[in-house]
Amino acid sequence: MKRIYPNIPSIGQDKPLCYWIKMIRAQVRDHNRDNISRTMAYQGFFEWHGEVRWSLLASLVSRNAGWNMTDLEGGVLGDILSKRRREDLFMTYERANWMIFEDAYPQLLIYHYSVVAGVEMFHLLDEFHVSSFMKTEWKYFWEHRDLDRLVTALIINEQNLIQGPVILDPVYRKVFTSPLFFVEDRLHFSSVIFPTLDGRLYGASVHGFRDLDNRILLGKKLYSILFHSDHFSDIFKWAVAVEPKGSRREYAEGPTGTSSPDLRSVYGEVTHHMRRKKDWSIEGRVREDWFDPVPIPSEVEIKSWFIHKEKQLMRMNSFAKWIKKALSLRLSK
Repeated sequence: MKRIYPNIPSIGQDKPLCYWIKMIRAQVRDHNRDNISRTMAYQGFFEWHGEVRWSLLASLVSRNAGWNMTDLEGGVLGDILSKRRREDLFMTYERANWMIFEDAYPQLLIYHYSVVAGVEMFHLLDEFHVSSFMKTEWKYFWEHRDLDRLVTALIINEQNLIQGPVILDPVYRKVFTSPLFFVEDRLHFSSVIFPTLDGRLYGASVHGFRDLDNRILLGKKLYSILFHSDHFSDIFKWAVAVEPKGSRREYAEGPTGTSSPDLRSVYGEVTHHMRRKKDWSIEGRVREDWFDPVPIPSEVEIKSWFIHKEKQLMRMNSFAKWIKKALSLRLSK
């Protein structure tokens, strides 16, 4: 797979403000069509601007969201869940990832055009209703080039961004309070995986996904694994070599032989509507401990752990099938 340089049109400095805004909005719309386009846009941006490390982290997390989506239509979860529950889960993943991209990609593009122009243009962030918190952080990054702080700031921002509109929203809240999600959460099925070409799996999982602090901590753990361990080169080689299709087949059919279809073979584009965003950093307090660094987890090679979790999920599937069969036989008598 060739490197995915995004189509970022050049803009002359003599263009009026409305032209810049129109161009950025068009690019966001073009790349926010589905999970695959988002994954490729994030990775492509990293290949332009390796100093913005969050963009690669976001691409790899987006790939995991793709596998989670297609797992609902194939493999184990496709057998366990009802059609309605699968649709609810898909829309929860889709909505959260769409919202994050809608907010984050304009930030990345504005940074790109600032680099091209040689002058910071972060006043444009106001046109996209980006939080005042991130406006301050981008200016700090422009002046001080603190690579770690920018990643942490973007993690903090994205998780606060979705806390109200997705995690706590009545429409999506039922997913996070469902019995199945509770079981998955308690058993640590919510994991993010970084594969390599030779079959290794690195990553981390989150327990208590609804909790904002837990998701921020997970993001920081994943960042430390990706950029502060010895595994970056191997993980990045995989990301460049393997085309994102939103399927477990991207890491060799899954350790236990489970698989899932390609995302675009089962899902079409989803139309979203964004209510006017509230500035979470004005409404809520930014906690300083969110910026505290986290050490690299002691266990980052998770292949054996992941195989164990997949086997647990398969046992759940077998039990669910047994229950369905037993109920069917009982009703038929």
